[in-house]
Amino acid sequence: MHSQNFLFQWTATFGALLKPPTLKRSVKTIIIHEMYRYPEHDYDIALVKLSKQVEFTSNIHRVCLPEPSQTFPYNIYAVITGWGTHTYQEATVKLIDSDTCNKEEVYDGDITPRMLCAGYLEGGVDACQGDSGGPLVTPDSRLMWYLVGIVSWGDECAKPNKPGVYTRVTYFRDWITSKTGI
Repeated sequence: MHSQNFLFQWTATFGALLKPPTLKRSVKTIIIHEMYRYPEHDYDIALVKLSKQVEFTSNIHRVCLPEPSQTFPYNIYAVITGWGTHTYQEATVKLIDSDTCNKEEVYDGDITPRMLCAGYLEGGVDACQGDSGGPLVTPDSRLMWYLVGIVSWGDECAKPNKPGVYTRVTYFRDWITSKTGI
């Protein structure tokens, strides 16, 4: 197991937009995917084990993990959230199929089965520096929100033909289960 103890140097914050101050948990362990090799973008996923359980409230919600076989149709809308350049932002993007994303004028074959593109080929809306690790979520027909992607990389921000690239959560669902039992 490729995990590292960080002796509580990292903290996870929940309900970060709330007043009074938010719920915080120290990080006990970070498990990095065994096949991840910095600075490559493939297998860009890690799990964080917290020191203590988080109680969900009306302001702190869970998001569902998809099943490995769950499919999310292309062209549906999904929402990215992140702190980017120190301010919290939310944006709506469209899921883009990998064949389109692998076209020469887009990412020219760099998109692997472990990646998912989302954004607009015309540009204008995207995740950006500092958003890495943030969620890409989409609702199903019952309005249950699913974590479809994790902000991973892109060529600059919101440029035409350069949509955001996300870690494809369904690909890693069995890996998540093998490490967490969830």
